[in-house]
Amino acid sequence: MTEPVRLAKRLAEMVSCSRREAELYIEGGWVTVDGKVVREPQFRVSQQTIELHPDAKLAPVEAVTILFHQPAGIAAGAETAAPPRMDIDHHAADDASGIVPLKRHFSRLTPTLPLEHNASGLLVLTQDWRVVRKLVDDAATVEQEYIVEVEGDSGPHGLKRLNHGLSFNGRALPPAKVSWQNETRLRFALKGAQPGQIAHMCQSVGLQARSMKRIRIGKVSMAKLPPGQWRYLPPAERF
Repeated sequence: MTEPVRLAKRLAEMVSCSRREAELYIEGGWVTVDGKVVREPQFRVSQQTIELHPDAKLAPVEAVTILFHQPAGIAAGAETAAPPRMDIDHHAADDASGIVPLKRHFSRLTPTLPLEHNASGLLVLTQDWRVVRKLVDDAATVEQEYIVEVEGDSGPHGLKRLNHGLSFNGRALPPAKVSWQNETRLRFALKGAQPGQIAHMCQSVGLQARSMKRIRIGKVSMAKLPPGQWRYLPPAERF
């Protein structure tokens, strides 16, 4: 019996191409094993029937950006390679991006705009240098939207002060867009948010922030993405 070998090695031998070219064919979905598309170059084969589609084209796998709904109580920041449950099993069923999940998509992900401790909501991880530049290098220009549950009494001018007139770490804060959603819930839309800033803003007007959820970064909304699940950022969607 033939010793099992990597699919990429077997394909390279079959079609007289380099190992890297074989990997690109496989990752592009051009290779079948016993009639089933296999996208993992490391997949082990022995006596199976391996076929390369006659229209196969060599093209590198595009860098992806992943949107993750981080549940409350999970720490994931800039020092974290990926948040928990970042795997195919927790891929949102209604992901409409059309991108086929690959194991390669979960490597070399750069976390951007980390959530505060115990905050929940939208977390962005990317392989795309353009997204890194937008959300990391130009973070001060990107608006973020939060829903914050609060307790306390902000007084007659509290909302006005939240929108403009507060300082943080010794510096005046730029204007924000803050509004009441109901008696205990505030909506914050602000640029260049710093760790601890929203809680400090609330405290400055007599409120205590009890929970915080980020629902939007730039033009990208978390929408109905369930907690603990993720979806791809479609090519046409921009921050």
